[in-house]
Amino acid sequence: MQAFIGQHSYLIGLVSFLFGILFMPIVLRVAKEKGFVVRPNKRMSHEGEIPNIGGLNICFSFMLTYLLFNPIENNQFLLIGLFAIMVIGFIDDVLVLRPAAKLMGETLAGISLIGFADIRITHLHGLFGIDQIGIIPSYLLSLLILLAIINAINLIDGIDGLASGLGILYCLFFALYFGWAGEAEWSYMAIIMIGVLAVFFIYNVFGKRNKIFMGDSGSLLLGYLLTIFVFHFCEINAYHTIPTALQMSAAPAVAFCIFTVPLFDAIRVTITRIIHRKSPFEADRNHIHHLLLRTGLNHIQTTCVLLGISLLFIGLGLIGRDWNSWLLLSADIALATLLTHILWHIIHKQTANSNA
Repeated sequence: MQAFIGQHSYLIGLVSFLFGILFMPIVLRVAKEKGFVVRPNKRMSHEGEIPNIGGLNICFSFMLTYLLFNPIENNQFLLIGLFAIMVIGFIDDVLVLRPAAKLMGETLAGISLIGFADIRITHLHGLFGIDQIGIIPSYLLSLLILLAIINAINLIDGIDGLASGLGILYCLFFALYFGWAGEAEWSYMAIIMIGVLAVFFIYNVFGKRNKIFMGDSGSLLLGYLLTIFVFHFCEINAYHTIPTALQMSAAPAVAFCIFTVPLFDAIRVTITRIIHRKSPFEADRNHIHHLLLRTGLNHIQTTCVLLGISLLFIGLGLIGRDWNSWLLLSADIALATLLTHILWHIIHKQTANSNA
């Protein structure tokens, strides 16, 4: 069976896709019956009441497929952490947690991954002249990275198809990379998530009467799983456990390149809020997808543009995989800054023309 799956790993994604198709009508019905919906407000442009607990379908479909194929044995804490982060997101969707409470919940879920599953960063790849790090710095750094990625994915989830589209793209990268590197069980995990996210993407983007949002239950879970892939990606490159042709000396910088769109946007928005003496947690419409919408693009066009830009940054990461890490990070940030400047120029020009 394992040999067959190894030759036809896409079947795992098909199974998770079928589970997602099976469970989605149930999630939609429960959401509508229990009132787990969002209504139009100043931050959202949708019409009518839309269920916002798509993360439940993502979580249950992923976990059931995972348990069926058991790609990584004896790592129940990984699943516990995934379930915990989904629950935290679900509570936030229903009750709207305060930022401190939400951050505490994310931290507790992170402890399951970092402290008990022992999936974490242990090597800095020569950054700051440091290679292997002690256990306490490893825990703290891993938790910081986890919180950064989780909340960046959470913040980028603002228009139809964006978070799930990026998630599919990122999981596809890791599925291919881990597969080529001989890390089949990790590749299977990414493939499972692709199948699950594909179901959500279809309902979210093309659904009319059955439209659904990911909600924090989904975006937090997605960020959590992507962080797991980042940790493993950096670790196998640090300890050279993969074929030489696939090794990347600048693996942490490559990982940042992969996640440039959500990470750079989160950093930019946070800095902007602080400069304007606003709380970093105060919601606004200054995210990159909001800016693109202001140019006249619709949700699908904006999602496609950002997916294309993400491919550009992934390409940059692959080109610079063996550069000095600081050089690659500098090039990545400089390109992101340039593209943002161009976008603001377009917005200002359109505004001036409309006022003329």
